[in-house]
Amino acid sequence: MNMLRVLKMKINPFACAAILALFAASASPVCAQQTEPQPESAGAESDAVESAEGGIPASASAAEADLAFGAFQRGYYLTAFELALPRAQLGDPKAQTLIAELYDRGLGVPQDPKEAAAWYKIAAANGDRDARFGYAVKLLEGKHVAADREEARRLMKLAADDGHATAAFNYAQLILDQQPTTSGAREALPYLKQAANARVSDSYYVLSQIYQTGKLKGYAEEDKALEWMLKAAKAGIDTAQVELGIWLVNGYNGVKDDKAGFGWMKRAALGGNIIARNRLAKMYAQGVGTDADPVEAAKWHILAKRAGLADAWLDDFINTIDRKVLAKGLEAANRWPSG
Repeated sequence: MNMLRVLKMKINPFACAAILALFAASASPVCAQQTEPQPESAGAESDAVESAEGGIPASASAAEADLAFGAFQRGYYLTAFELALPRAQLGDPKAQTLIAELYDRGLGVPQDPKEAAAWYKIAAANGDRDARFGYAVKLLEGKHVAADREEARRLMKLAADDGHATAAFNYAQLILDQQPTTSGAREALPYLKQAANARVSDSYYVLSQIYQTGKLKGYAEEDKALEWMLKAAKAGIDTAQVELGIWLVNGYNGVKDDKAGFGWMKRAALGGNIIARNRLAKMYAQGVGTDADPVEAAKWHILAKRAGLADAWLDDFINTIDRKVLAKGLEAANRWPSG
């Protein structure tokens, strides 16, 4: 039975501040190892300050920086700020980046995005790759500094070339956004692979799209496209799960597996993807990859429609089923997600 194909959905972090903000919050090495922060108690804060000041000479900048980062990782944010600020004022780029992070997220100090942007800019000028990435994000968002796409691109490239994996992904996206051509794909490819090697999962999906559209060689490299799409789906990229589900049902590259396609579609639907919910409703209605189930078809169609995705074919299908069956589907939708 025929199924409607999903429109290709490209990841565009430059139009999505939420994605960029997530990247910014997780990019610095300070944050990468951070466990769930614990509230500072007065006693713990006092002990941390006392141990930090216990006979350490002012010239021991590396030791002080380590203490500041250690305090950050343990959730002693005010201590981290107090230890990092003198080093930041003396020109230590890592300390400057830490100050920017604390202001940006409101940790230990009142949240102040403008002050954060100022510190990111200073640290970026002093060569810190995490600050270059963080300030590039600010320049792309244009919320607390004047938007400057060219400077953002320059800084993103510097951070990427210095080994920052998320910057590599974003720089590749900037290239593809500006040059949606073969030359752009070829220029972006090494940066996408750099990000993929560092397990930046969004890069898996973009690599799949590049190979699938044939941008590199003028024809689709379907084996590679399917390989990267599977990696993206396994990594939890819901768009990839939807697309992989469609590919498997349609027999992309000769690989047809309705049951696996249904499984990926249901996984994306359970995760909240609206398109997946719509397609899952059709799979239940038509018995694709699963037994036909009008109750489940009605449930998922109702959930997708409530989220704003209408579908005339499913409306017609719903109108043909028994009213008692429809009532069960409606009840199941109303119980969601508990039912």
